[in-house]
Amino acid sequence: MSLEKLKSAQELAAIRDELEARGGKLAFTNGCFDLLHVGHIRYLQQARELGDALVVAVNGDASVRALKGQTRPINSELDRAEVLAALESVTYVTIFPSVRVTDLVGVVRPQIYAKGGDYTLESLDQVERHALEAGGTKICILPLVPGKSTSAIIGKWKT
Repeated sequence: MSLEKLKSAQELAAIRDELEARGGKLAFTNGCFDLLHVGHIRYLQQARELGDALVVAVNGDASVRALKGQTRPINSELDRAEVLAALESVTYVTIFPSVRVTDLVGVVRPQIYAKGGDYTLESLDQVERHALEAGGTKICILPLVPGKSTSAIIGKWKT
């Protein structure tokens, strides 16, 4: 993987501060991104348009298992991070070990947080939402690409 794009929370916080000093904004999103598909690509392109740089925080392997079950992830955290880093729309990638991104957004303090249309402000984890809002982060819910999901791909494959 291009190690240039893989950053720690502290590095991302410094990048955010540098962007802000120049009048720029750091957009941030997170997820498992286990099997990358067209819904992810469109979503990440839209998320990138919200700011001057886009951070994609990837759930670590243990947190994906906790969220999705013992058969997941299909791809390792480093493989998922590498695939994401190869995308033009993704400026930086980080891997976080927890199920929730609360601690990471508390350190990075992005100006913009993007989430897919399968979420609403009400369905976001409320601790995460409050951490984002406390940091002055604008939360943007982006449109869902109907019928495009990792679960749908896995379900189709199993039939």
